[in-house]
This record gives sequence, structure tokens and C-alpha cells, in this order.
Amino acid sequence: MADENGFCLWFTGLSGSGKSTITTHLVKELRKRGSKLEVLDGDVVRENLSKGLGFSKEDRDTNIRRIAFVANLLSRNGVPVITAAISPYREIRDEARQMMGDRFVEAYVKASVETCEQRDVKGLYAKARSGEIKEFTGVSDPYEPPEDPELVIETERQSAEESAHQILAYLEERDLIPAAVAAA
Repeated sequence: MADENGFCLWFTGLSGSGKSTITTHLVKELRKRGSKLEVLDGDVVRENLSKGLGFSKEDRDTNIRRIAFVANLLSRNGVPVITAAISPYREIRDEARQMMGDRFVEAYVKASVETCEQRDVKGLYAKARSGEIKEFTGVSDPYEPPEDPELVIETERQSAEESAHQILAYLEERDLIPAAVAAA
């Protein structure tokens, strides 16, 4: 992909909203197009870059700042980045936006707590409701939806594939990725 631009597609949404699933579809399509993108998944970053951090507001802010720092380094050097982390606090997401400027594309993966609980294969919501997990976003800790994201992805109304196509169309429209080449 010779004319690829660096940008950061910043997913935000509750656990179970569809961030990772949509990311999987996007990565597959973008790699088919020759992209050299990087994915900064919240769980992977927490294990490798933010090990030892808990889930207090301060620790969550530190984790998101680290993700934003790496995303900024990559995107300013022409690498497309997808972040898939809950990133529950608006103020820290706004810091990431300020750091990256017009390379920052906020995508709110919107789904109700009830839908996310139904999708929860790890049983995290049940553990949070029973008190086994403290400070769980959407249950015992707040989630602050974006006020003006570039994209709102409503995963209760469309499939992961449809969501990925919505995002790809937006990125193409902004000239952040080249249009897909039609099959002959």
C-alpha cells in the first residue's frame, strides 16, 4: 500500500460491545490491501506494556496514555493503528485526540450493558455484579460515551462485517486508506 497514511482508529465502548471482533474483520481486509497496520488491543497492552496496573481511575488513565503514546508514535510515522480498549473516560480520550490531531479517528462501538452482558463469554459482568470484580466499567465504574465521535458503530443493529464496512467506507472517504480494488 504505497499511499498509506498514518492514522489511529480509536475504538471505545463497553466490554463486549464488539471492538475486538470488528478489529479482526478490519485487520483481515486491510492486510488484503497490503496495509502495515498495528493493533493495540487493551488486554494485550495491559499484559505487556502496563503490567502491574490495576483498574483504579488513575491506573486506567495511565494505561490509556501509554496506548495513546504508542499510537501517536506509529501513526505519525505513517503506520495505521487500531486501538481496541474500553477507554472509559472522555478526558483521557480527548488527550489522545489532542496528541494526534487529525490522525485521530474516534469510533464509538455502541451497545447497551444488557447486550454486552448477553455476549459476555468470559462471565466478567456476572463476576462484577457478584462483587468478585471491582471497578468494572458499566457496572460499578462509569463509562463516558464520546460526545462527538467521527463514527458511531451500533453493534446491536448491524453485524461485525457491516460495522467493518462502515468503518472502511469512512476511512476511504477521508483518504486514509485507498479504495478497495474491484475483483475482475
